[in-house]
Amino acid sequence: MAFGSAMLRRRGRTTRYSRRDASGLRAERIRGMKGGKVSFTGELYGRFRHLIHELAKFGVVGGIAFVVTDGGTNFLHVQEHVGPLTSNVLATTVATVVSFVGNRWWTFRHRERTNMRRETIMFFVLNGVGLLIQLACIAFAYYALSLTDHFSYNIALLVGIVFGTLFRFWSYRKWVWAAPPAATPPPSSRVLVKGPAGPK
Repeated sequence: MAFGSAMLRRRGRTTRYSRRDASGLRAERIRGMKGGKVSFTGELYGRFRHLIHELAKFGVVGGIAFVVTDGGTNFLHVQEHVGPLTSNVLATTVATVVSFVGNRWWTFRHRERTNMRRETIMFFVLNGVGLLIQLACIAFAYYALSLTDHFSYNIALLVGIVFGTLFRFWSYRKWVWAAPPAATPPPSSRVLVKGPAGPK
């Protein structure tokens, strides 16, 4: 009986230890999975950090420009009865000035600088292309589809602004404020020492 009870006690201890070890292994696995996710997220953020920051700042500036564009277009077209395309041209022109100031001195201030004249010309030319994208969406809905009600006009305006904004962000980074050149590694300072001449 004593031998049997001792065996039962040993089995109970072994079972408790095995359960404890299994729970410890599970906790380590969970911590490892969490650590892996955190390290992967950190690595992904580090790789695209500049792009994320630029997108966030560009979104803030673009939001302000959107309010100017959308509000100005609706005010001129609905309240002042200006034409659907003319009202968008006037509002977008004002929004372009706001966008230039915000993007040059905040969003892309860390990027390569050329000169003010070139940047201004390129910025307004590319914004003109973005404006043509907006006008194409509005004209297609207003004239081709005959959707002249206020709701359809705003939907077409919103679609045009989205496509125009995507083009602007891509073109600003490529042609107006390019990425700074990558730092070239210093030349090797190793000196080749000529060995002793062999027997002639």
